Amino acid sequence: MQLPPHEPEVVKRAVNHFLQKNEGDIMVIDVCSVAADFHARYKAKERTYFYRILSGSEPLSTFEKDRAWHVPEELDLLSMQQACRILAGHHDFSSFRAAACQAKSPVRTLDELSVTEVVSSPYFPSTSERKPSGAVMNGLPDTLNSAIPNLEGRREFGIRRRHRCLVVTARARSFLYHQVRLLVGALKAVGTGDLTVPDVQRILDAKTVTAASPMAPACGLYLGHVKYDLPPPPQTEGSEKTI
Repeated sequence: MQLPPHEPEVVKRAVNHFLQKNEGDIMVIDVCSVAADFHARYKAKERTYFYRILSGSEPLSTFEKDRAWHVPEELDLLSMQQACRILAGHHDFSSFRAAACQAKSPVRTLDELSVTEVVSSPYFPSTSERKPSGAVMNGLPDTLNSAIPNLEGRREFGIRRRHRCLVVTARARSFLYHQVRLLVGALKAVGTGDLTVPDVQRILDAKTVTAASPMAPACGLYLGHVKYDLPPPPQTEGSEKTI
């Protein structure tokens, strides 16, 4: 006798129980019922990837190791954003797919490619950031302390410099093999000045991966969101259907 399927919430709790029991690094945040022919890869309507770059001369903290691409050089955000406008849209991305790519066509539509600067996280706030509003330090109100210049012209001993955190967002229905990392590699080269914005157009037009910049490492790449055409959640007992 075939047993009925478990309720989604039961599946969620059970899977997370065993993940935590075995000290897993992931967790299930949602579960829903789908058709028997559902395929997590081929039924996806849109994918969004994020890539984190930390820019700064100091080494990364232990908490950021292998969680972002550390670029010691200063990055030109404006030039990187200009390069994004060249790469976004419907193109032949032969220059931005790995040699082992098995896709039949190199043509893809990149619905979004952007670079934004965000607050670096994880990050422990500095002493000044942890001061409560109106606090008195050195016998002076907080507002006056912040106005006192650093006569020695250097930062306080033991206070870590914060890296600039840039996040590249790439959104499309599908991507070529290593496409996002190759795109980020080109954007980073533009940011450091190794490439110009017109160079990006030249690489795109070359239609060969040998023209591309070195590929960005895997450590900064995150799959942020996958969009599906999923059935609406079932109506709970006593709820009203809205039309």
